[in-house]
Amino acid sequence: MTYDAKPWLKSYDPGVKERIDIPDISIKDYIVNSYQKYSDRAAAHYLGTTMTFGELLEQSGRFATALAAKGYGKGDVVAINLPNTPQYLIAISGALRAGCAVSGLAPLLMPDEMDYQLNDCGAKVLITLDLLFEGKYLPVADRTPKVEIVLVSGVFDPLPSVTEYPQGKPIDGKTVTGFYDFLAEYPDTPPDVTVTGSDPCYLQYTGGTTGPPKGAILSHGNMIANVYQFEIWMGMETGKEVWLSGFPMFHQAGLFVCTCALAWAATQVLIPDPRNVDHIVKEYEQFRPTFIINVPSLFLMLLASDDFRKQDFSQVRYCMSGAAPFPVDAMVDLESVVGKNKMVEVWGMTETSPLITVNPGKSTKKLGSVGLPLPNTRFRIVDLSDGWTEVPLGEEGELICSGPQVMQSYLNKPEETENALRNHDGGVWMHTGDVGRMDEDGFVYVVDRAKDMIIVGGYKVFSSEVEDKLYKHPAIEMCALVGVPNPERPDSEIVKLVVQKSAAYKDTPDDNVAEEITAFAKEKLSPYKVPKQFAFIDAIPLTSVGKVNKKRLRS
Repeated sequence: MTYDAKPWLKSYDPGVKERIDIPDISIKDYIVNSYQKYSDRAAAHYLGTTMTFGELLEQSGRFATALAAKGYGKGDVVAINLPNTPQYLIAISGALRAGCAVSGLAPLLMPDEMDYQLNDCGAKVLITLDLLFEGKYLPVADRTPKVEIVLVSGVFDPLPSVTEYPQGKPIDGKTVTGFYDFLAEYPDTPPDVTVTGSDPCYLQYTGGTTGPPKGAILSHGNMIANVYQFEIWMGMETGKEVWLSGFPMFHQAGLFVCTCALAWAATQVLIPDPRNVDHIVKEYEQFRPTFIINVPSLFLMLLASDDFRKQDFSQVRYCMSGAAPFPVDAMVDLESVVGKNKMVEVWGMTETSPLITVNPGKSTKKLGSVGLPLPNTRFRIVDLSDGWTEVPLGEEGELICSGPQVMQSYLNKPEETENALRNHDGGVWMHTGDVGRMDEDGFVYVVDRAKDMIIVGGYKVFSSEVEDKLYKHPAIEMCALVGVPNPERPDSEIVKLVVQKSAAYKDTPDDNVAEEITAFAKEKLSPYKVPKQFAFIDAIPLTSVGKVNKKRLRS
């Protein structure tokens, strides 16, 4: 059977079709219609405050008016350097209403990284947290000549008790002022801007794991396609959902979650610090979300909380996870807490808006699989060496896709664009760099990033497969598999396991733990997959979105 036969269709939920009609509307118009229709509904709960969609409509209108008054619109970029706060929702909505594109900057970026991204995307306006302004932006402000306006905001600015807002410090050649003071200067009379499907919506940067971060240009057409694919797939009920997500909005996964919630008038429980598990549990208990969406590492942190495990999850429709592998045993544990068949794993990437595959909403899911290709998506698995020859079902290869959610290009990087987006068989295909396989029912399993694959004596070792098996050992709280050069064989690598020990093994000597894990691995894995080196650390390093930072571990 070939991939063009689409074996995944037989596993679709009833009523979900192979092809769906994508509305001819911009994200800008979609969200404005939603705000107007559900003006009295809560758009966001944040640190004890609530912002309605009507308030979001009015404040984003002021921001759009201010941008237009300063001469910004189509073709301009607004960069947002904030945690998940109401200001982020206002900034996204207002920038899009002015016709601008939005680019997220991770708060954990160092000054040189901010400098690079701001100059690469050509942002004219920067919205940043007061603490980040002082420590991260000021050192490189003179190296970002395209930034003309800097708006400073604090984490507590939306609280009613706050009446004076951070202003920042003057910078020669730039206007620096408080975000909320900037809004107050202008009325809610946004410009009437016509935005088409081909206009840039988001300019989102990749993690830069193999080089400098690349800016993926995602159009309004890309985003509305992916939003609508997901809406049909999950059977969303507009104006009825409550979402709790620790995904940061500067990351494409978090930005997509936010965009969907805005489009469907879903109330968002905003989490400014996803590592504060106690706060998340309290917010869950108060607002009782219908959707919980997190990176696997945050779900693991929640599962370690007794307060989380004793909550009532009867109203939760789904727990959704993506952006990194989720150990199957942990997913089974999560479903034992929240309810059977509620775990939905997804897969995608910044360059695809981001979703490519999703587990079924209603039908039987396969834990460990990232699900089925979405409607309107062509999908294949191809040979790693030539990038086009299809491999049989069940065999590993590179995952590639073609569909309306695939980005326009990388900004300022024609060679990287040509390598990622390739013309085959009458379509433009995204070569994802992920390695995986598909079973006979059309379910996709991601086994590794191509760059994370370890070669041992000519054999391929897929790190996520080995990690998933080793997670069953009680000594392992978190772990990561990496390859290190083999000095005796330049064409081969040594398998190294980095371990964060569980509380039960905290006082057990490292050598003893290594012996235990080695014996366990020999029972579960082929000899070439068994780790030969170990490193024990207090905490596995994570990226700003919560993925294991293998780039840092390798270095």
